[in-house]
Amino acid sequence: MKSLRVMGAACLAVAVVALAGCGESVTPTVYEPGVYKGDRDPLLAKHATPEAKEALQERFAMSQTDR
Repeated sequence: MKSLRVMGAACLAVAVVALAGCGESVTPTVYEPGVYKGDRDPLLAKHATPEAKEALQERFAMSQTDR
């Protein structure tokens, strides 16, 4: 009977420790509308050139011929 009580207490202690490890503190992420805070896009400057714009326009025109 005493070993059953010790076994029950041990199981309860293990359950409490296991459930305590499941909790986490959640910090909400707050975003400001219209403000991008990420890294700068390296392709943005490349696609701003007239040559790149012309190439994209040609690719767009080629893909739209079936419509």
